[in-house]
Amino acid sequence: MVASPGVVGRAKAVRGVGGKRPRCGLVATLAENLAAKTRFGADRQKEHRCGVLAIAMENVWRSASYVVAKGLIARRFDMKRFVYVVWACIFAMVSTVSQAQDNAADANNPLANVVAFNIQNYFIDSFTGLPDDVDGNQFVLRYAQPLSFGNTNWLLRASLPFNSLPVGSGNRTVDGFGDFDVFLAYQFPNMKPGISFGVGPQIVAPTATDDRLGADQWQLGIANVYFNATSPKFQYGYLAIYREGIGSTPEGRDRPRVGALQPFAFYQLGDGWYTGGAPIWNYDFNTDNYNVPLGIRLGKVQQFGRTTANFFVEPQWSVANRGPGQPEFQIYAAINLQFR
Repeated sequence: MVASPGVVGRAKAVRGVGGKRPRCGLVATLAENLAAKTRFGADRQKEHRCGVLAIAMENVWRSASYVVAKGLIARRFDMKRFVYVVWACIFAMVSTVSQAQDNAADANNPLANVVAFNIQNYFIDSFTGLPDDVDGNQFVLRYAQPLSFGNTNWLLRASLPFNSLPVGSGNRTVDGFGDFDVFLAYQFPNMKPGISFGVGPQIVAPTATDDRLGADQWQLGIANVYFNATSPKFQYGYLAIYREGIGSTPEGRDRPRVGALQPFAFYQLGDGWYTGGAPIWNYDFNTDNYNVPLGIRLGKVQQFGRTTANFFVEPQWSVANRGPGQPEFQIYAAINLQFR
């Protein structure tokens, strides 16, 4: 699990070729496809929808790839603009494609027995103890893979963040990759249908491209996941972790001792739409600093062949916190894909 950062920074503008910012041509493309849709017969609509999805995903991927590539070179983002444009494109795409609900209840299950790939983003608009004009971002790529060892079933989940944090002098933004996070959860057998329960080790590797963007040492911990999908209308559960630094602690740094709880609850609205929330509550055992956000999500689950796509946006507000650099308001958005 990658928790939203305690300190995040101001996003910087990045220019494309010819001094222009990258643009998403998806809106225009969708408009053309919507106009064309009226000319298609019923026998052509399925083919058209697949084409819309392919075009949409291609444009979103190109935009994301461009911004990440330019950020690695220029070391700065116009992340606010990027997030708004990409998620507007995504929801425009979702509104044009037919949906299936067969896997809606399982779409948010972190222990689902399927290969999954998630593209997640936290845009943080304000922080405790920092100037009002300081904002930042955490962009997360996550992969999950079911594994079997003998008669036992496990789930491997790996996450890598790309952060923009105000950890430089004078709240200067520092951009770069954060620490690589992996946990391996043993899935308990013979559970009641619709219930998933897993426990396993967590390892965090100090892969941050700048020491200020990570803990600067290896960490070892434990993760526990519970998900209840016995009801087709309401699903709930939690992800809990605790981890500590191991080995020598770099001079001037504290040995990490961090706990986090992510409760989640989702209510199916019908037609693939759902609401709910999945905030991450953090606690630092070294400083007693903490953050408790609450959010409200609007999401859409769609089936594309054997792929279940979960699109959502979830604004989150901090209702209790202690210490500087805690997100006061952030927007959590994602595309979660399950390959069945």
